[in-house]
Amino acid sequence: MSDGTSSAGREIVVVGGGIGGLTTALALARQGRSVRVLERADGFTEVGAGLQLAPNATSLLRDLGVLDAVLDAGVVPARMVIADARTGEGLVSADLGDRFVKTFGAPYVVVHRHDLLDILLRACRAADVALETGKDVVGCVTIGTEARLTCADGSEYAAHAAIAADGLRSSVRQALHGSGEPVASGYVAYRGALPIEQVERPHDLDTVISWVGPGLHLVQYPIRRGDLYNQVAVFKSPSFASGNPDWGGPEELDAAFADMCPAVRVALPSLQRSFRWPTYDREPVDRWVDGRTALLGDAAHPMLQYLAQGACQAIEDAATLARSFAIHDAAGADDGGVGRALAAYEKVRVPRTARVQRSARVWGDIWHIDGTGALLRNELFRGMTDDDYSYADWLWGWQPPTG
Repeated sequence: MSDGTSSAGREIVVVGGGIGGLTTALALARQGRSVRVLERADGFTEVGAGLQLAPNATSLLRDLGVLDAVLDAGVVPARMVIADARTGEGLVSADLGDRFVKTFGAPYVVVHRHDLLDILLRACRAADVALETGKDVVGCVTIGTEARLTCADGSEYAAHAAIAADGLRSSVRQALHGSGEPVASGYVAYRGALPIEQVERPHDLDTVISWVGPGLHLVQYPIRRGDLYNQVAVFKSPSFASGNPDWGGPEELDAAFADMCPAVRVALPSLQRSFRWPTYDREPVDRWVDGRTALLGDAAHPMLQYLAQGACQAIEDAATLARSFAIHDAAGADDGGVGRALAAYEKVRVPRTARVQRSARVWGDIWHIDGTGALLRNELFRGMTDDDYSYADWLWGWQPPTG
């Protein structure tokens, strides 16, 4: 068994090498702690293409010293727009320029998921984080003053603390909360990111646009310095309600968007048809900590995509966890500091992420409403000004507590 010892105290083991896991590892390593990441896959990769990072995340990436690299790899859009997918009418926009940055203290950035992961991976290597792949953690228990982790290949690790950032179907979460399945929304996503020159009639290349309609939406924005155009089409599957195990197929995609405006329909041929992403979340839970183990990111609070906050909330988790360790377990000793740090982390993050999870569901209902509700939504959106950020202060203006 690895004893996980170092001059900085026992190492902290992070289970999962996605965006949340690597951000956590980097934040802890920046404090001089010994950190090890165990990733189930044979490499560090991200599924999907585009990712939106709001100021509540970019401000924390700046604190970690990686924001400049993210800005170089991504795009800082000038505005965000919501439009009616049926009529093509622009309903409301938000200025993401200087006024936005002055209000929130950090920019809104769109970036390729793999680019962000690669930036974090390089930063972790530079910070001497131990990175292991092919390590499927199947057990994690607290014994005395250690977290003991067991992998499917028989390897074992002893850690000062274990942080489970192993995703929606986290094995560590299952041990903590039982075998409950994620909640299927009945919506499915199709994605596509093409070289910009291959995209027919792209929208303004300085804009993140969300086309909203009855039971569907389409999101479009440039990534990778404007070289790629990211498009995601989401719709409610009719066959999900009937119990079809193969729900949400390409024929349903085409049928769902058939009556939408030309600017929306033209995007459909560029979407990848060979793979689809059914969307899931879970009900919020109050318990993230068991002994010296804590959940983080999708393992703790998987959420629907309508607020574009999945990765942002994992980054918030990472920053909060690192600050909690800095306050309560500064020496890395076995004097109860780990318990205090994890309890403080849970106390801050549980109510915050529960609000985001529930708000994402509501925002999805607003986007996808039909009939009179859609008329009222559109009228409300038309009355908003592009510099009114009050509706998002609670979301984009958040910072981890300092004490």
